[in-house]
Parts: sequence; C-alpha cells; structure tokens
Amino acid sequence: MRAQTTLFFSFASFSLFAFSVAHAESGLASYYSYAKAGKGGELTCAHRTRPFGTVLRVSYGSRSIQCRVNDRGPFIRGRIVDLSVPAARALGIMSAGVVPVSVE
Repeated sequence: MRAQTTLFFSFASFSLFAFSVAHAESGLASYYSYAKAGKGGELTCAHRTRPFGTVLRVSYGSRSIQCRVNDRGPFIRGRIVDLSVPAARALGIMSAGVVPVSVE
C-alpha cells in the first residue's frame, strides 16, 4: 500500500511539473513596426499559437516584460515571438534586433 501511495504522489508531482513547464519556450525574438502595432505604448507581441489576448512573460538576460498577444507570427524559422517597438524598447533589444529569449 505504501509503495502505491508513493508512486501515486511521485506521478502527480511529475505531472504538475510537466504541465507547468509545457508552456515555456526558448528561441529567438525580433521586433516589428507595423503602423498600429504597440499603439499608445502598449506592450504587444505576435505568437504563432497562443490565443489572442494571452499575456506572455518574455525574458532576455536580466530583463523581463509582460506583453499581450495581438497578432500571428513570426514566420521565420527559429523565431518564437515578434515584439512591438514599445515592447522591444522595454526589453532592451532595439539595437540588437534579434536576440535569444525565453517565453512563458
């Protein structure tokens, strides 16, 4: 009985861990400057699969921002998120252009 209980809790713990990590991604980010993107200084981004309105935490080095998905993309291999100009400024990637980030 004790072995079954231990096995159950081990499986439950692993399942929770796997679920929480399942939405984390690492890859490249760039920024875009469409006419209405980031209008009013709003921190927005484009993501291929996350639902519109989802708030993502994007981290680069020691900086981290929260931005709202309002577009689809990027459609370039290896890139996982496109940031609006205000979001790119807040993250500090304007001079670099394309940087490695993690997205949660």
